Amino acid sequence: MNLQQLLGIALPIVQAPMASSQGSALAIAVSNAGGLGSLPCALLGRDAMRNELATIKAQTDKPFNVNFFCHQPPAPSAEREAGWRKALSPYYQEFGIDPDNIPAGPMRKPFSDEAADVLDEFRPAVVSFHFGLPSEHLLDRARKCGAKILSSATTLEEALWLEERGVDAIIAQGFEAGGHRGMFLTEDLTTQMGTFALLPQVVKAVKVPVIAAGGIADAQGVAAAMALGAAGVQVGTAYLLCPEATTSAVYRAALASTDAQHTAVTNIFSGRPARGIVNRIIRELGPMTSAAPAFPLANSAIAPLRAKAESQGSGDFSPLWSGQNATGCKAIPAAELTRLLVAGLRLPG
Repeated sequence: MNLQQLLGIALPIVQAPMASSQGSALAIAVSNAGGLGSLPCALLGRDAMRNELATIKAQTDKPFNVNFFCHQPPAPSAEREAGWRKALSPYYQEFGIDPDNIPAGPMRKPFSDEAADVLDEFRPAVVSFHFGLPSEHLLDRARKCGAKILSSATTLEEALWLEERGVDAIIAQGFEAGGHRGMFLTEDLTTQMGTFALLPQVVKAVKVPVIAAGGIADAQGVAAAMALGAAGVQVGTAYLLCPEATTSAVYRAALASTDAQHTAVTNIFSGRPARGIVNRIIRELGPMTSAAPAFPLANSAIAPLRAKAESQGSGDFSPLWSGQNATGCKAIPAAELTRLLVAGLRLPG
């Protein structure tokens, strides 16, 4: 069975879920164009999730993906938080921010029974996970709503682990990919491989369809991934300049500039490795620092710096998530971009 048959889509393109840079509009556009649109839910509460899913259901009858993180929330550490704020104190002084008055920001939430209740209402065709899989109980709940299950693997070991637990397809996330690394069996970044090194190894080792992700931004990249055995391709960064994305003006400017040629994997913004465009705070504190609290607790202390800088037109303190290949970013409708990604590809049927 190919990916189109498995997921009920016309084109072997999965739009990567990108929390804080998209909502339902991008997912709708990609699904209506024949790909698999995705809604990221890590930053959505129950009511917001329900509203977004209702919007999607009202505007497309095509399959779509609902994406969740499945990390274990860490116990807050006052000592580590104090150390992190001390590391950021020169920036607080520069911008006139009182660190004692910084509120807690929105936290990335893992998949839960509350989220599964919402899925029961909307019964999406696909549910995907990042950072492994949730508990067996929660995974069963996702399956019982009728969804096919996807998850990301960044190593061969992770791919085999996912297959053993019955996922319907595996996203092979190469090191080039923007945003958070999906790694979950290791924290060792030296295990992380490029897409075209990882992909054929996973394809050879597993029986389920494999979706290539990371650094693929045009039709030639899609064709190359398919030639190496991918059943489909997941694309994120290329969609960030589309009008349906909620990408900020500062973020869009960075993606459209030569700055996008320099990215790094950093833990500064969330506490977990993620690839973004190198900016001031990455250069000065990172890219990786032991001072950052565990994921997702690093975000709150840096949020006011981001807000202050962005109000001045600067992305110096913003998580400008981007893969290593932003050349496919185009300020064109997402449906048009989706069709361009498969231009010249010989599709079954």
